Amino acid sequence: MIPLADIHFETLGRIVVARVAGEVDISNAQEIGTAAGNQVSNEALGLVLDLTDAQYFDSAGIQVVFELRERLRTRGQALRLVVPPGSPVADALRYAGVAPTIGIVATVAEAVASIEE
Repeated sequence: MIPLADIHFETLGRIVVARVAGEVDISNAQEIGTAAGNQVSNEALGLVLDLTDAQYFDSAGIQVVFELRERLRTRGQALRLVVPPGSPVADALRYAGVAPTIGIVATVAEAVASIEE
């Protein structure tokens, strides 16, 4: 059994990095999204949602990603997802059409650089 998700935060300059590990599903997706959104101050350039260690990400998690994007966009902030090639969550995000609308990169460094441009 995969453990429910855990989330940890780090600030790199003016960018918040939220590292998610474990399983994101209907039982915890809103909590994860709220926690991530609340960490982003008005002074931040954006949020990097690092899903490198996420083992499962269902439609509730995907809905939260779109909600975060809208919340940040209305404040002039960016959202990037970190999903390495071969990640267990990559297929779910691809099938849901996340990639064309939200930037997905393979590393946190790439995500931070793309926001700082």
